[in-house]
Amino acid sequence: MSQIPRRPRMPTLEDVARQAGVSRATVSRVVNGTRNVDPEIQKVVQEAVAVTGYVPNRAARTLVTRRTDAVALVFSVPDRPEDDPFLGRVFGDPFFGRILGGLLTVLRPRGVHPVLMLADSQRAREELAGSLRQEHIDGVAVVSITPDDPLPELLGRAQVPAVLFGRPAAAEVPVSFVDISQQAGARQAADHLVALGRTRVATIAGPQDSPAGRDRLRGFREAMAGHGQRDVPCVAGDFTQVGGEKAMRELLAAEPGCDAVFAANDLMAQGALHVLREAGRRVPEDVAVVGFDDSSAALAARPLLTTVRQPIEDMAAEMAELLLLSLNDPDQPTRSVIFRTTLVRRQSA
Repeated sequence: MSQIPRRPRMPTLEDVARQAGVSRATVSRVVNGTRNVDPEIQKVVQEAVAVTGYVPNRAARTLVTRRTDAVALVFSVPDRPEDDPFLGRVFGDPFFGRILGGLLTVLRPRGVHPVLMLADSQRAREELAGSLRQEHIDGVAVVSITPDDPLPELLGRAQVPAVLFGRPAAAEVPVSFVDISQQAGARQAADHLVALGRTRVATIAGPQDSPAGRDRLRGFREAMAGHGQRDVPCVAGDFTQVGGEKAMRELLAAEPGCDAVFAANDLMAQGALHVLREAGRRVPEDVAVVGFDDSSAALAARPLLTTVRQPIEDMAAEMAELLLLSLNDPDQPTRSVIFRTTLVRRQSA
């Protein structure tokens, strides 16, 4: 009778420690993602893990660390009826995919898995904040385009570790966040259009019930006032291409002689380009157009879009770092990291 072959022994922490020439405790710290490990030692241990083929026992690790290595990536969007196509337009924005890509560059090498969640109503936000602990989620990365979003405060009450993309609408909410200097970015756009000699400049603003929309408009208006143009024609959009088209039509009706437009994001700028083309206005000869974000929409636009770049992937990676830091050390104070913007000049201005 043939014998049943024995199952090969799985490599252990001790095997990795012997291979790396360090203690078992050091290997455990590296495997569990503890940050205060010397980079050289971390590299040696990671190489030993690869050589031995060690695979962490996730169940045992969860018992020891009380971590599940799963974090939620929550997109919080305005309340809408189920049949409203708004959500489709939102997730067509390349902005969201870039955030996910930036998060993965940090989370994936550390064995942490993002779980995508959507908060699209007040009830959904309240249920989400209350259920995250029961769902065995370690922490939350929040991307919100909801006016005066209550979700950060709800997460704080539920004592769920969280980091925001963009500063919270309520300044008193004690939560870490990454952001850019929104006003400084808008000033770069204004300075560029004035340097081109444009004298009848208009703007398609973002939603004025969102911090980014308000700050970009404020920065642009203040910069234009500094250049002697105090009354900047403005129509607010909703950060979508359709919204940009609608706003551009309103601007042309009210200000047919405008020779430059700053749109508060690339999708609205792309919509503005479509309307200007329909109206027989040449870009940039007749009207210069500048967007904001430097998303894939800027490269899809015709002509290629001049835009203010925010380093979304870097910001999302930093958001992941801040979240992991708070998970590894719950006593960490809240932090804010502000990134700089740059003007990317292409064909539209």
